[in-house]
Amino acid sequence: MHARSGRTVRDLRRENRTAVLRRLYFDGPMSRLTLGPATGLSSGSVSNVVAELVAEGLVEEAGSVDSAGGRPRTLVRITPGSGFMIGVDIGETRIRIELFDLALTELARTERPLASSGPRTARYDVDLVVAHLREGVAEVLRTAEVPAERLLGVGVGVPGIVARTPEDGAVVHGQTVGWNAVPLERLLREHVELPASVPYWIDNGAKTLGQAEMWFGAGRGARSAVVVLFGSGVGACVVTDPMGPGRALEWGHLTVRVRGRRCRCGSQGCLEAYAGAEALLERWREAGGRPPEGADEETALTAILTAAYPAEAGTPSDATALAVLEETAEYLGAGFADLINLFQPERILVGGWAGLQLGAPFLETVTGYAREYALRYPASRTGIGLGTLGPEAVTVGAALLPLVDFFAQGGRRPEAEPTPPSPAWQTALRDRVSP
Repeated sequence: MHARSGRTVRDLRRENRTAVLRRLYFDGPMSRLTLGPATGLSSGSVSNVVAELVAEGLVEEAGSVDSAGGRPRTLVRITPGSGFMIGVDIGETRIRIELFDLALTELARTERPLASSGPRTARYDVDLVVAHLREGVAEVLRTAEVPAERLLGVGVGVPGIVARTPEDGAVVHGQTVGWNAVPLERLLREHVELPASVPYWIDNGAKTLGQAEMWFGAGRGARSAVVVLFGSGVGACVVTDPMGPGRALEWGHLTVRVRGRRCRCGSQGCLEAYAGAEALLERWREAGGRPPEGADEETALTAILTAAYPAEAGTPSDATALAVLEETAEYLGAGFADLINLFQPERILVGGWAGLQLGAPFLETVTGYAREYALRYPASRTGIGLGTLGPEAVTVGAALLPLVDFFAQGGRRPEAEPTPPSPAWQTALRDRVSP
């Protein structure tokens, strides 16, 4: 049966379920009476949808509130254990795998360090990465005692550009890690022991970071933002719709010096060749700095910070370390200025392990250079700050990918290949992040 608008009755029911689930997810617990005006649905439609969702176990009662002169109103909320998502961050120093319930409460976590020495292509050997995911997914499910059949999906944040083909699904082009058209989705389906109905959502790690910060972190309330992922290298995601997925930018491969330093992508003069943590530490060594022998990047970054900004009063700063950090801040500031001039965002937010480790004092120096290099008017309207979700933000954002689709389907579990989230769902969520 078709409604007059061309939508079927089934479409209308799905949209009504989506509206109720969305409001309960972000604003619940709520009573049926308040759900009506919040969703724009009639009281009869709300009652029918809530009854369906309660019967399916997706929604549960959550106490009551007094009403003005009447009986107490029963509150309902989404049942946290009615669904589960896995978020994966294929990062630059480790692979992090986390299991969440529907309330985004972390239930289990495992990490698989990546080699800190040797060729980068060996560190990111595709077979090794897939093996880490196979073992890690099994471990978090086993730890939390969650059956794989109850998964809504697996979201994966990756380094590089993600394309999609009918044959292989998500294909990753990660030039800096030696991934040339890696059919990651197909490989995961072949080697990870999950039911065929469980969908994989694979996207750029900066995009998943951006999604998490816009929904639940420092991006809340912003109409537009650029979220920077600052790790071994640098990347970014530009968001012009608060609930949209954003667009990944290969910002780290913007040329900042013609015929400059060789970048790990193979080109010369990229921002990443000067401003990423890997390049920062390499320039410190070249200038005579001495990172701890055999240390990984996180430990070495701590060492240069300690040398430049000693905690003990009266201890002089290491001039070499200080100069390298100052130069890095200027390159990043110039890169931020480009983002400001190009996109005129309301906010620039910095996440990633290196960005968070360098912290607010370093970011203040970067901000000073950004305002010096950018056009005055857009720079005066752009706030610059750190992300608030910590180093797990990429996995949180990755876990949101299957959650978005689950709600867009009205809370129906996947039975086939996933389809992109509908624009209607993104539009419907806009109210949640608006101030």
